[in-house]
Amino acid sequence: MLQRLLEWLSQEGTYVELPAEERLQLAAAVILLEAATVDDEFSPEECRRVLDALQSHFQLSNEDAENLLVAAQEKQTQNNALWRCTREINEQCDLAEKLRILEETWRVIYADGTLEAHEDYFIHKLANLLNLTHPQLIETKMRVLGDQRQR
Repeated sequence: MLQRLLEWLSQEGTYVELPAEERLQLAAAVILLEAATVDDEFSPEECRRVLDALQSHFQLSNEDAENLLVAAQEKQTQNNALWRCTREINEQCDLAEKLRILEETWRVIYADGTLEAHEDYFIHKLANLLNLTHPQLIETKMRVLGDQRQR
């Protein structure tokens, strides 16, 4: 999987077709990484939350999740990465799957216990690009905050 992702990322001006599942995994990884780094910090807690989300959501081994994160870091630097990733998710995912990705994004944002202005802006933009409503955005946020309070 990692080799195909790296080949895809290294192609200039050409598109190497990845299987749909790998495109979805990469898109989700880029979004989670963007959420973790939008405040210009990537704490160990945020890194662990991203890796946990990738492992549980896509049933990946720790090694595969780490490799996917490396590929996501490469992809994240490309122009329009967020738009391309949300387009991929919109093409492949139903509403329930998009809400799960949004919920994992909230979990990454709250990994350090705070919501910064940059993070708030990012998640609102993400919800908009995923064609999700404001009530859906707030519902997923409240679910994550409720889960955190129970810990």
